[in-house]
Amino acid sequence: MISTSPSVARGESLPPATGLATRAILSLDLGTTTGWAMQLAGGVIESGTMFFRPSRYDGGGMRYLRFRGWLGSIATDAPGLSAVYFEEVRRHIGTDAAHLYGGFLAMLTAWCEQNKIPYQGVPVGTIKRHVTGKGNADKAAMIEAIRARGFSPADDNEADAIAILLWAIDTQGGVR
Repeated sequence: MISTSPSVARGESLPPATGLATRAILSLDLGTTTGWAMQLAGGVIESGTMFFRPSRYDGGGMRYLRFRGWLGSIATDAPGLSAVYFEEVRRHIGTDAAHLYGGFLAMLTAWCEQNKIPYQGVPVGTIKRHVTGKGNADKAAMIEAIRARGFSPADDNEADAIAILLWAIDTQGGVR
């Protein structure tokens, strides 16, 4: 199991281990503000947020085209991307959020299929339970749990993406 102790901070290498630590993997918290975290092939973890809010002159599909273009740049920056994990949301508070999530999910899965990159959704409760011990933890608890592991997320989107990545690393993609 790869250590995710508080001494591992953004940009630092994780100890080498078998499986996911030797390959580049990406985790995403999909939405207009998409949180992302990536473990590069050497074990370095990078994270952040991307904004896909349309401008007043954009058509309805522009945010999705920008998202697809951003995924392409991620693949260029991290050659050998071997897996993508994303937060699998089954219940949305509002209709707009559900529609946006569905659009981003469609673009992501189509992009992964086109590039032959395996992908997996991780249920929200699983992610929360993994980093906080509580399957219904709120946003503040998630941010605090990620900070306790040595990261400095800018917001809950980045914290969620880091949590997904840590789950993928710690469980070898759900195998353990």
